[in-house]
Amino acid sequence: MPSVPHPGSVTICEINRDLIAADNLSDDRAKETYGKVLGTIFSPVPFESDYLSWPSPEHGNEERETTEEVTVERKGVWAALQLTLSASLKHLFRPNNVKLLPEVDLHGVSWNQHKHILAFISGPNHVTIRDYEDSEGKDSSILINESQRDVKLLEWRPNGGKMLSVGCKGGICIWAASYPGNAASARPGVNSGTLSRGSGIRWTLVDFLRSHDDEQISALSWSPDGRYLASASYGRSTFTIWDVAQGLGTPIRRGLGGISMLKWSPSGDYFFAATFDGTFYLWETNSWASEPWSTTSGFVTGATWDPDGRMILIAFSESSTLASIHFASKPPSLDAHLLPVDLPEIQSLTGSRGIEKIAWDASGERLALSYKDGDELYKGLIAIYDVLRTPLISASLIGFIRGPGDNPKPIAFAFHDKFKQGPLLSVCWSSGFCCTYPLIFRSNILP
Repeated sequence: MPSVPHPGSVTICEINRDLIAADNLSDDRAKETYGKVLGTIFSPVPFESDYLSWPSPEHGNEERETTEEVTVERKGVWAALQLTLSASLKHLFRPNNVKLLPEVDLHGVSWNQHKHILAFISGPNHVTIRDYEDSEGKDSSILINESQRDVKLLEWRPNGGKMLSVGCKGGICIWAASYPGNAASARPGVNSGTLSRGSGIRWTLVDFLRSHDDEQISALSWSPDGRYLASASYGRSTFTIWDVAQGLGTPIRRGLGGISMLKWSPSGDYFFAATFDGTFYLWETNSWASEPWSTTSGFVTGATWDPDGRMILIAFSESSTLASIHFASKPPSLDAHLLPVDLPEIQSLTGSRGIEKIAWDASGERLALSYKDGDELYKGLIAIYDVLRTPLISASLIGFIRGPGDNPKPIAFAFHDKFKQGPLLSVCWSSGFCCTYPLIFRSNILP
């Protein structure tokens, strides 16, 4: 039977298909369950849930994101992300897309591929970074700059050391780590305000890639080699491929709908783009030819590639079934076929109306998803599936993850793609915590 944590408990980790829960968050409990196996623990990053310090109409619209005010309060991810994902939408985007935006996975949390460094959106203009490898600095760093307004999503640069891209109003902030005697170099003209914490690492804004007409960046995806960055806005049917080293962008357009999502394949051979009109496109990146696909299940709310880049898993706004698209030939062929991936428990067990967000770990063995509503026992949980590829996809429900606090809901979640000891899932909860869950099941890791 699937593991279902009772209300009031919190999930700690998975051990061999059993999701371990405790009465409260505790580093001691983490040490007992997985700390001895992994040799480390991932303490949750807390925030005060009553985030009341944002500018209000009666106090005017003074900016609070300048580098001089870099020591602003470390407040709640709950109110921060609620503001980020909902309150500002009405005046930022076209009316016909406003009601759809909260349903899209905006990738608000990201792990550095080669380091144990977590970044997540922690306010309308703020990004928090927690470096679990920094033994001297237990405090998180907060990235703020006058160019970084209305943050919507972020993603670490592959093969780029400690470099982070942040999609916001007017463009993309590119941050890099600086060290004593080895400062990151900013592009001329960039207001490279910095912030330092802990062991002397400073985070520097090294570039700002400006969007067309100061548009809101709402989709980001790096090429796997880290050379190119794709970006798009909800209000346009054009996406841009940036050569980040040169700071130059090339616009590409297909169709008429505003773009909701971009995903580069792990191999770099394919590229996925979805729009709000229910159409999505598969591109091959050799000649940038594309094939359109359409669905009667609403628009794409989540998409994730398999580790080999030969198949992509897709969630839709009006369905509790996932779709898997398998390429029939080698790149650059666009011949592919679509197959359903049934997850019957999402309706029969939880009483949910459909899937919200999905994340698939880089080994291809664990799938995490959130869902709409649900019965009282299942509201606000994340479902964890064991996945087999033979080569068709089959998924077996392991159980559910419950977050800390009162009535927690998952705001954003993502896997660490390169954690060698197994899947590592981080979740930003509405209750004001960003928690990390090791999913341990391999015989060569367990004693």
